[in-house]
Amino acid sequence: MVLSTMNINQVSPQSIASAYCFFHQKWQVYAFSHSERQRDDIEYAISGYVNEMDPQLYEALARGREGFLLTHASFAADMQEAIATLDAHLQP
Repeated sequence: MVLSTMNINQVSPQSIASAYCFFHQKWQVYAFSHSERQRDDIEYAISGYVNEMDPQLYEALARGREGFLLTHASFAADMQEAIATLDAHLQP
């Protein structure tokens, strides 16, 4: 089922802010890291967070894409998209 980004408006602002902070912090390390092990650890931390986050928020971010934020090959692009989407919803 593909959910529109309108559904993200049904998610609590606290869930959006928490996800944004966690993803943004991890991305800042990931983006500048030269260590594959460190990058793998960050991907693992994000996957754990995804498994525990508000399912409606994840579905809105993933927009029906299986493996969003969980696939090594698309992780960097997924993170950037998720952060941008969350950031846009933090703005008043």
